[in-house]
Amino acid sequence: MHVARAGVTTERLTLAAAELADEAGFENVTVSALARRFGVKDASLYSHIRNAQDLRIKVALLALEELADRVADSLAGRAGKDALVAFANAYRDYAKQHPGRYAAMQQDLDPETAAASAGGRHAEMTRAILRGYQLSEPDQTDAVRMMHSTFHGYVSLERTGGFRHHPRTADVSWSRTLDALDTLLRNWPATSTAVRTPPPPVSATSDTDLSSPA
Repeated sequence: MHVARAGVTTERLTLAAAELADEAGFENVTVSALARRFGVKDASLYSHIRNAQDLRIKVALLALEELADRVADSLAGRAGKDALVAFANAYRDYAKQHPGRYAAMQQDLDPETAAASAGGRHAEMTRAILRGYQLSEPDQTDAVRMMHSTFHGYVSLERTGGFRHHPRTADVSWSRTLDALDTLLRNWPATSTAVRTPPPPVSATSDTDLSSPA
């Protein structure tokens, strides 16, 4: 699919790159591929992007923002298990609908870029859910890591066909997984040696959010 040549902007390039990632795979997002999509020469894009890595980072930032908006909308007015399920479903749906964008979010961003991204929004929404379960530090961080491992692992296995060879549907198992997570969060094991500390600084790629693997 070619995009109209006129009016090339950084925003249009980023969106086109995100669409290319979803269609062809994030690993196939290159300056040359994007130039072909716009019907221009590679050199004409360098006034908008520095290189392929810069382009891929822009896709990651776009995806983080899109997912944060989607999660925020899904969480409105919800708490407890309802919030957990809404968050998880928004995360899974986005990964299924936008596999290339989801892959882009797994990049390790430098601290400055991460701090300016929507990663902080992801972190705060996740911790707000956990505060609803009466979890504070350091249990919050442990719970965030568990949630992220569960969601990312499930989504990744599902996307690569890991659940195709059994009659029980992935949707049913997903629902039961969320039931189990809710039960565990409501009965979080006490640790007599736990030292309550404030949460660490947030970045888009830290394990305090669900946007990238810990």
